[in-house]
Amino acid sequence: MSDLEARFQAAAAAVQTLAKRPDNDTLLRLYALYKQATAGDATGKRPGLTDPVGRAKFDAWAKLKGMDRHAAMQAYIDLVNQLM
Repeated sequence: MSDLEARFQAAAAAVQTLAKRPDNDTLLRLYALYKQATAGDATGKRPGLTDPVGRAKFDAWAKLKGMDRHAAMQAYIDLVNQLM
């Protein structure tokens, strides 16, 4: 495991222990960066209008299309560090 991957895993664990729950926009950003870092570009169908939460999550992830896995990991780490 590289140093970046280790720091990413540590950040993913640390985000679970935040004292205050982040706002929805920040949560969507965290979700999208995590998915981009772990799964790559968004795949599958966009959820329909009856699933607004799933749709927002998919849209946030899809906005990161083409972002390198390592860049997504670093952006996730940086965002978690700002929240700490």
